[in-house]
Amino acid sequence: MDELIISALHHVSMKCDDPLVFEKTIVFYTDILGFSVKRKWADGVLLQSGTACIEIFTNDTGIRELGAIRHFALATDKVDELAVKIEAAGYEVFIKPKNIVIPCEPELHARISFFYGPLGEQVELFEELD
Repeated sequence: MDELIISALHHVSMKCDDPLVFEKTIVFYTDILGFSVKRKWADGVLLQSGTACIEIFTNDTGIRELGAIRHFALATDKVDELAVKIEAAGYEVFIKPKNIVIPCEPELHARISFFYGPLGEQVELFEELD
């Protein structure tokens, strides 16, 4: 198949059933991670940074268990700086910034860190070093 069918991942969607946590989540992604509000409606918001979008709804209960999607990764060249900022804001950085090598062909060298966001989501900060 030669034609490009999917050009990019448009957004990740999360649920939140508490209006205060919803607002706290918006503040986290905008003030700490630098996303901006692209669209906002009565029971949701779409945040954007570059081509990455996060959609958050307040119209249903969120599930705080790990499902098939284990985490989502945000590309950045500020892994260390953001990990410090996230931790200073009171969020758990459960994998501190570190360099890794993914044993693939060709090898992929990266700097990563993982944290829990306001809704319990696991998020990876990811910088390709190659």
